[in-house]
Amino acid sequence: MPLLSIIIPTHKRPDTLEACLQHLESQTIKDSIEVIVINDVPNDKEYERLANSSWQIPIVFETIPPCHQGVARNKGVQKARSSTVLFIGDDIFLDPNACETHLRIHHPLPPTPHPLRTPVAVLGETDWDPNMTITPVMKWLMESGWQFGYPQISRYAHGMIPKNIQHQFTYTSHISVPTDIALRTPFNPSSTLYGWEDIEWGMRLRENGVQVFFEPDAMAHHHHMITMKDSLKRMETIGASAVALSKSVPEFDRLPKGLKKLAYSVCAQFPTMAGKHRKAFLKGIKQGLGVSS
Repeated sequence: MPLLSIIIPTHKRPDTLEACLQHLESQTIKDSIEVIVINDVPNDKEYERLANSSWQIPIVFETIPPCHQGVARNKGVQKARSSTVLFIGDDIFLDPNACETHLRIHHPLPPTPHPLRTPVAVLGETDWDPNMTITPVMKWLMESGWQFGYPQISRYAHGMIPKNIQHQFTYTSHISVPTDIALRTPFNPSSTLYGWEDIEWGMRLRENGVQVFFEPDAMAHHHHMITMKDSLKRMETIGASAVALSKSVPEFDRLPKGLKKLAYSVCAQFPTMAGKHRKAFLKGIKQGLGVSS
């Protein structure tokens, strides 16, 4: 039986997925992992090529009807045979010791005492793939926290992220949880827009008594080129998504209101990187509310 099940939703990125799987073949504990790849594109010949290839690790390939990533992750969890699942994206390349590091936090070997008294999700660190050209907007996304907010939680490295903010960092591009918790806390199947499904899931993890442990020694690299045009379009999407989620989840706290919304509006008037992104985010909010620009 595997000790760690790695869940990967994928959508029309066969070359990137292949590289992701090759990195998993290089894991220090490759003999103790299984990989579950959930594809939502029927009759994808390139995906079928990967499914019929020879791999050094056990990989389950399954195609399901078109869906959102959360639905694909839920399907993957249902197939997991291990006691711990690791969620990553198909564009996430793990360092060789990443899986071992996740597993060591969940199940430390004797005589090391277990440092965790409550169920935890283990958040690994993610940076851009250094083999890509890192654009200025990609640097800004990482530093600002609009893509990943690791600079904001560096003080909590190798420890718990405070409960009041932990849900803001439950990045399902690189996070592990006990399988029984993943089964009890499935992703919201009604979330159809990209942007906040991780946060909403993280809120429910917190409600169920799960804390988030930040382990930067579990390192991954994000292989995804983003241009300014891509980033601004993404900001519009997550603005609309924030509106949709706030309607179904009253506790959702990422939709700017009052003074915060005013500050966003003021910042949006400036032609800076931050201003352009806040302008796009507010545009998406208006679209979500059905308000004309």
